[in-house]
Amino acid sequence: MANILMIETSAKACSVALSRDFQIEFSRETFEGPNHATVLGQYVEDVMQYARENGVLPDAIAVSEGPGSYTGLRIGVSEAKGLAFGLNVPLIAISTLKAMCCQVMFHTDIQMEEGALYCPMIDARRMEVYMALYDQALGEVKAPSAVVVDEPWLESILADKIIYFFGDGADKCKDLLTKYANARFVKEIRVQARDMLALSIQAFNRSQFADTAYFTPFYLKEFEATKPKDLLSSL
Repeated sequence: MANILMIETSAKACSVALSRDFQIEFSRETFEGPNHATVLGQYVEDVMQYARENGVLPDAIAVSEGPGSYTGLRIGVSEAKGLAFGLNVPLIAISTLKAMCCQVMFHTDIQMEEGALYCPMIDARRMEVYMALYDQALGEVKAPSAVVVDEPWLESILADKIIYFFGDGADKCKDLLTKYANARFVKEIRVQARDMLALSIQAFNRSQFADTAYFTPFYLKEFEATKPKDLLSSL
């Protein structure tokens, strides 16, 4: 069994969790907005203090690899790499989209219909979302990609497959997708560090570790800086 410290900073929420074997032992989280740079260091310090006092020192560090917020992912990955180096333990990279599926699996009462697919979606700003399609064993049906929400990219699949949509990207697409009889929606799915537990244990047991020195987040698309609103109004 392994103790794993998990960090999730891919969206507005910021969370850290520590596991002992297959259970969450200690966690800290906030949903008050993208303030990762302010709170993440303190959360990690709190978790490490608990770990030292209770003999639950991490055997590995897991971090959400993306897709998601460019800034949030950079902050989380930097913290995770520093911890992995400092503790001399391996680094595990976890897909944000798969972790969202785990929240639906383990922390909701949703009973998936036979043959149905998971479609986690993350708001990618403007008219785009990050999404993927997975079967109920988290086998990849459609690889993670950035798509425009008003394109009929799911029409052929929805014709004969039931798909469960969730995440803040699904909220943005809901009006476009409700016309399909096979579309289902799961509300209030906000990925947290605890949702990485099953995937982290699986990766640890299989020795599927990231290269701590060279690992970078999975952004899916290049960072796009935005201009201040007052500048835009003057153009």
